[in-house]
Amino acid sequence: MHDSKSVARLFAAPFTVWAVLFIVLPLFFVLYHGLTDGEGAFTLANLWEAVQMEYLRALGLSVELALVSTVICLVLAYPLCMILQEIKRGRMVLIFLLLFLLPLWMNSLLTTMAWQTILEKNGIINMVLHALALPEVTLINTPLAIVIGMVYNFLPYMVLPLYVSLSHIDKSIIEAAHDLGAGRWQTFRRIVFPLSLPGVISGCTMVFIPALTTFVISALLGGNKILLIGNIIEQEFTAAYDWQLGSALSMILMVFIILNIVVEAFSERNAKEQEVDS
Repeated sequence: MHDSKSVARLFAAPFTVWAVLFIVLPLFFVLYHGLTDGEGAFTLANLWEAVQMEYLRALGLSVELALVSTVICLVLAYPLCMILQEIKRGRMVLIFLLLFLLPLWMNSLLTTMAWQTILEKNGIINMVLHALALPEVTLINTPLAIVIGMVYNFLPYMVLPLYVSLSHIDKSIIEAAHDLGAGRWQTFRRIVFPLSLPGVISGCTMVFIPALTTFVISALLGGNKILLIGNIIEQEFTAAYDWQLGSALSMILMVFIILNIVVEAFSERNAKEQEVDS
């Protein structure tokens, strides 16, 4: 027994070191700089400055665009995953999954710059509209462009958990519902969707958190006209060298992330309880 515990500690040691270096220490420094002044004295002035209206507007816009991107990803991914479940040939399923997972294998900076080329004033979309004698549209440096970039980059994070969740639904339950006279919509509403809720919740979390904290996508597709909270934090650290304010803003952002994780935990527990009851 003692030998097995020693072996377990030995295998856990690399992860412990990694967690301390890249999770605990960065969080400690964020908290330290956020709650101290330039001389290291404790202060709440940084947090008070972080909740000023200009920063709250950027935070509100970040939450709004992250929610919109999450909903769009869910609306796009759910039908796709259901269609993949209906495809019987494994090779076709693999091909479709690869097409949607390709953004994960490419540098997000390169894919976002590609969208910048597509959406800019002289980009591909306006070239096609001009060829069709249609009026040009302004997409670059708008919230819509940022949402497009978020959806493209984070859609795979919604597809993966949804596909796994739908794959684990017992087909005999659906067949039993049809045998009892339930239609397609009733079967989906009463059986398929409730049983897939863990995948929905995980997918929404995996999309919402990176969408809320992103700064590369908004910097390239939003330009200097639209600043999200991630852009402001990045500028405070790299341009203004105000680590105290940047850390305070990061602490405010962490509160939203923690709230999202708590909501996910409660939602998953309720979903599992409903699954057991059914």
